[in-house]
Amino acid sequence: MTYALETRGLSKSFGALTVADRIDFQLDVGARHALIGPNGAGKTTFVNLLTGRLAPSEGLVFLGGEEVSNLSQSERVKKGLGRTFQINTLFSKMSVLDNVALGVSERLGLSSGLWKTAKSYANVTEEAMSLLELLGIESDAHHIVKDLPYGKQRLVEIAIALGLKPKVLLLDEPAAGVPSMESQRILSALDLLPKDIAIMIIEHDMDLVFKFAQKITVLVQGAVLCEGSPQEIAKDTRVHQVYLGEQRA
Repeated sequence: MTYALETRGLSKSFGALTVADRIDFQLDVGARHALIGPNGAGKTTFVNLLTGRLAPSEGLVFLGGEEVSNLSQSERVKKGLGRTFQINTLFSKMSVLDNVALGVSERLGLSSGLWKTAKSYANVTEEAMSLLELLGIESDAHHIVKDLPYGKQRLVEIAIALGLKPKVLLLDEPAAGVPSMESQRILSALDLLPKDIAIMIIEHDMDLVFKFAQKITVLVQGAVLCEGSPQEIAKDTRVHQVYLGEQRA
């Protein structure tokens, strides 16, 4: 079986400190998957290994069945791996539309014209606007990013990632810093994304995780503790002990 994303024995050590410990992981095509774990579990390290931001000490990464372990971040993006970050990396003084247009332009090889207005390319503008419509924020297209509520800024970041036409989308704490009312907007937007994109969220908001995910992987001390459906994870006593707390029992 070919997975959208797979790791085999993926490990990372800094001297005597092991932060990723022989991780075997599979993300199905079209998956809606969550990666959870306590602080210091190695979640961000694992994502950095997946995206090429960190080089593994050993082990392999596959994207769509193709080994990409030695490819750079940009090369993995070109092969369909998209990512958002815990802290958004938007151009805060530019418009929403121009931010998204930059992502589309990068994919189309128009990055030499990076600082041209999005209106310079009709096809780029049209595609960027369609992404904003998909996420329900088209009315904010001409607003300056820094003037938006934080929840909408996270949606802009997702729109930029979608502009790269990913086959796999990794969302690093999409609800971080977002009020609970706005996190529902993010969840609703994720429900609208194309079903063939495999999406994995790394998230502390358990309400969002259990509403979104069809499968959950629990990472503890750089290793996979368990994996299963939301129902299975909610009942797992090991998860209660290390992460969820007895209040969810």
